[in-house]
Amino acid sequence: MLWAVATVAAAGFQVGRNALQRGMMSSTGPWGATLVRFLFGLPFSLVFTAIAVAVTPHVDPQFGWEFWWPALTGALAQVVATAALLLAMHHAGFAVGTALQQSSVPLAATVGLVVFGDNLSALGWTGVAVTTFGLAVLVWPKKIEGAHHPVLGISYGIASGLLFGFALNAFRHAGLRLEPHHPFFSAMACVAIVQAVQAAGLGLYLAIRDRAALAAVIAGWRQSLGAGLFGALASSGWFFALNLAPAAAVRALGVIEMPIAAATGHRLFREALSAKQILGVVLVTAGVAMTAMF
Repeated sequence: MLWAVATVAAAGFQVGRNALQRGMMSSTGPWGATLVRFLFGLPFSLVFTAIAVAVTPHVDPQFGWEFWWPALTGALAQVVATAALLLAMHHAGFAVGTALQQSSVPLAATVGLVVFGDNLSALGWTGVAVTTFGLAVLVWPKKIEGAHHPVLGISYGIASGLLFGFALNAFRHAGLRLEPHHPFFSAMACVAIVQAVQAAGLGLYLAIRDRAALAAVIAGWRQSLGAGLFGALASSGWFFALNLAPAAAVRALGVIEMPIAAATGHRLFREALSAKQILGVVLVTAGVAMTAMF
């Protein structure tokens, strides 16, 4: 059950990282806050990789096309998904944005059926239906303290869930191709490689298109460093769990971040959920768990 321990720890660190990133949105914008996750997480990921190399004997990484295509496409999907999640939290509230992110499992299942012909059990599709209903409840929420444009936030949240669902499966595939016999090394190396690509790509984009956001990220390096550490710990936990268990099982257990996010949103951002929103969050949680048991 080592994967379960890694998943729970990753969920907790992820909530902390999201809270720090959301707090930086006003000065850096969504893309600057997204860069923080990768740029300031990279030094920690490199340290974790060095530790993995030191404690793992006889590693034989395979840097072939079967590793690079899922690693690179997953990296791009995760960058866009992170920005969409931050916008969802800004417009619909911290807890609601986190709840919508959990739609990654049923959305990925639907895309799998349409694009790849992967089918689900009756329980899995019931989970999709329950999650969809929960999302519908959240689409027309009552006013939330801290929420600006809830419906727009819902749209960003669903987009983030879909992209995170793709990235999750892509990273699992990349890790298994890199070094299937040593999951700890494979997870740490994948995190470092992916974050290096993401930091370089997004950093270059901001240097060309939005230098003010890039300058704000660097100026706020103390807060950025904290978000980077939490991000590196969260990513390492997710990647390690994905190398030990199927993506669906990892994502299902990962919904534990929802009550953590609700408490964090109330504590840090003074967000209060209505009974209707709480019902939507519960339905989304139940639907994701049912879908993950297909």
